[in-house]
Formats: sequence, structure tokens, C-alpha cells
Amino acid sequence: MKIIGGPASQALSSRVARELNIEPTVCDFTKFPDGELYSRILDEDVDEVTIIQSTTTDSDLVALLQLIDACEDSPVINVVIPYMGYARQDKKFKSGEPITARAIARTINADRIFTVNIHESSVLNYFNADAFDLDASRLLGYHIRSLNLCNPLIVSPDKGAIALAENTAADVGLEYDYLEKTRHSGDSVTIKAKNVDVMNRDIIIIDDMIATGGTMAESIKLLKSQGAKDVYLACVHPVLARNAVLRLYNAGVKDIIATDTIEKVQSCVSVAPLIANALRSI
Repeated sequence: MKIIGGPASQALSSRVARELNIEPTVCDFTKFPDGELYSRILDEDVDEVTIIQSTTTDSDLVALLQLIDACEDSPVINVVIPYMGYARQDKKFKSGEPITARAIARTINADRIFTVNIHESSVLNYFNADAFDLDASRLLGYHIRSLNLCNPLIVSPDKGAIALAENTAADVGLEYDYLEKTRHSGDSVTIKAKNVDVMNRDIIIIDDMIATGGTMAESIKLLKSQGAKDVYLACVHPVLARNAVLRLYNAGVKDIIATDTIEKVQSCVSVAPLIANALRSI
């Protein structure tokens, strides 16, 4: 098997290759003067290939499509999309809207497709191939456990995401809960853990992604006002758009813990072992 990393996932693809004890295939990525992307795989051998490329931007999607097309003579093409952009646009909310996740999924021509904690699992049904979603929550749990925090409590930002908190806590014996927002008046809102007191505990708020960080910043401030010791954020996908990092640190976050599905400074947990194990099981 050859591991081919796209421009958005070069470190992650190299880590997956190392997990599998093979060398990553070298590719060339550049742009023409008019802004068009150019991609080339610097290996002419035909073999089973696994392309690893997050589609954080539209340009990243084009690069993925180029790599798939460049591998047209390969007998088997596996595609790993660690972070799939547009996955939140999984249905029509208003008349006249496209289902953008479906439109993008239909462009991916492969034998197998893997995602990591995709925002909406229903998107897997839009691919024209067998599609599998991998869960990175346990990797985050092991990392959190290694930090030797003070009586740590893992919480999801709402009841809808409690499964992620539960899975993160499961193998490492940590408590978990979810945050409940209560509005007392037009300008009075409290956010607190539903079942567990946060007083003098290190709190880790976990979600599948952090985008603008607005809700998280509000939660950090309120938890600290309720006696939480330190508040950490953990996520699979560190989108961290615009000034999200500044907003979160301004709100008092101790640290941001994320995986390398999107390669950022905060990506201290690698999903490479998760992807490598999935490829071994093929």
C-alpha cells in the first residue's frame, strides 16, 4: 500500500505511514499564476493507494480530487478525509438550498472512504462507496488522563454531544457530564454541569469541533465563576476560525487540546494510530 498525503494532511499522512512501517509517497503541490492548483504524485508505480487529505478549504477539496484522478490506474483507491468540510450542510434547511455535503460526497470516486468524527453521520450515506467513520474520542481521553489534572471532569457543551464525552471518559475512568443552560431573564443566563458539582475541579469541555469559540468562551467564564479550578477545551477538529483562539484565552481557557485532523498548533493528539488500524483491518 502507498500512503499519499494531500497538502492539508502532510504531517498526519507521514505519521500514518510510519505507523504502517512504510514510507509516505512524495507529492508536489504548487499553484499556477492564475491561482489554479497543480498536484503531482512523484511515483509512477501502480499499487493500492490510500490518499489522506482533509478538506478544510475549497482548495483542499480540489487537491483531493486531483490526487484521486492521478491514481486512476491504481487497482484500489482508499480515501481518508480526516476533517470533511461542508459536513454540517447535510440537509435542506430552506427551499432552494443544495445539500452541499451530498454534492461534495458524490465527487469522491474511491473504493473505500474513511472520515474521523464526521459532524453528521448521515453524510456517509451520500458517498458512492463504502464509507466508515472513525472515532478519535478515546485518543483524546488517554491524553487528558496523562495530564494529571485535579479531579478532572469531562463535559459536553450540551446534552446532544454527551456521547462524545462519555466515549472520551470510558476507557480512562473519568467522570463525565453535560452543560445545561438556564435563562432566568432576558439578560441573565447560567451554564452549569447538569449532575456534578464543578467546584475545585479541572473541567474539560469537549466537542467534535471548535469553530468560532463563542459558546465555548461563554461556558469557560461561567464555569470559572462557579468555582472550577482550570477549564480546558478538547476537540477532534480544531477549526478555530478568525480570532477564536484569542477569544478563548481571553475567556480564561487553560489550554486547547485537539487532534491533527486539521494541522494546527493545538494538534497535540494524532489520529494516525486510529487510521492505521482501520487500514490494517481492510
